[in-house]
Amino acid sequence: MTVDAIKEAIAELPEDERHSLAAWLNEIEYDDWDKQMVKDFSPGGRGMAWVEKVKREIAEGKATSLEEGLAAVRAERERSKSRP
Repeated sequence: MTVDAIKEAIAELPEDERHSLAAWLNEIEYDDWDKQMVKDFSPGGRGMAWVEKVKREIAEGKATSLEEGLAAVRAERERSKSRP
């Protein structure tokens, strides 16, 4: 079977079956970067120290919400534009 024949067959599938196929293809194409991220942010992974630091900062009230952070970035951009 050729790739073109497969594409034609996929195009004829009902929408729910195409979604199922896409999910399956995504699963088998689960790339190395994704696998590494899962490994890094699983218990004992090298990213967990960062996660714990962020959790501490949140608990200590040192973190801001995403909305506040984005607003601060936008304000800084506006200030930068107005500078000569």
